[in-house]
Amino acid sequence: MPNTIADLVALLDLERLEEDLYRGSQPAASGVKRVFGGQVAAQALVAAARSVAPERLVHSAHMYFLLGGDPSVPIVYDVERIRDGGSFSTRRVSARQHGRVIFYLTASFHRYEKGYEHQDRMPPVPSPDDSPTMPQVLSGLSRQAAEHWSREWSALDVRYVGGTRFDGDPSEEAVPGLQRLWFRAAGELGPDPVLNAALLTYLSDLSLLGVSLVPHGLTVASPDVQPASLDHAIWFHRPIRADQWLLYDQRSPSATGARGFTTANLYAEDGTLVASTAQEGLIRPVG
Repeated sequence: MPNTIADLVALLDLERLEEDLYRGSQPAASGVKRVFGGQVAAQALVAAARSVAPERLVHSAHMYFLLGGDPSVPIVYDVERIRDGGSFSTRRVSARQHGRVIFYLTASFHRYEKGYEHQDRMPPVPSPDDSPTMPQVLSGLSRQAAEHWSREWSALDVRYVGGTRFDGDPSEEAVPGLQRLWFRAAGELGPDPVLNAALLTYLSDLSLLGVSLVPHGLTVASPDVQPASLDHAIWFHRPIRADQWLLYDQRSPSATGARGFTTANLYAEDGTLVASTAQEGLIRPVG
């Protein structure tokens, strides 16, 4: 994965092949065996945004992961201009490798309008400064896990807030799958709304699937689980800065049929609800 935020930003700077056709690069060096889902989602969103008037900002994106991506070759993104109305624009993007579609994204863009306002209240949580870093948390599991995180995810600053424990506490039966993180890009991004939305999309896929395994005392790295993202959705409610702290309040209301489902709200540090996400993924028991 990208080692620095500069590398991550460069990964999202797609090469234009012709109108509405782009090529996305891969990280220079990585130990992953398939493309991170957040990467293809973020690159596809950048491709879609390049075909839309700049005053129209993405407000929703819906994605399907069809095949695992090959990290050794570029990804080609083909943008289809579905509709441009008076207020909204809709785009569909297909991502291809080796002559096959590996991913679809449909995104809707909207020019700003004044309207009614309400939002959920951010839960009371420790501040980012009072929350341990992910390497600190993972070092309690193994030195190898902490080193892997530092090697693959150093472009991100992620702090663990807490979640449901694995000890069957009766007080947690109402929300058996819960996990909260603070995260931000590990470096300044600037105000570009497309770049910040793309970075948030990248970040949003990092931990959602694992929340559906929390009630079972497992992680996506467990040898007892075959994990894979199936679909992902994100709604952008208010302006965001992905280089400033965001609370990822994640809950898994259901797992069934070897699939886990998770929803989440993302709050700025001042309590503003900036985005919401949902994901279903494969969590197939092995053996």
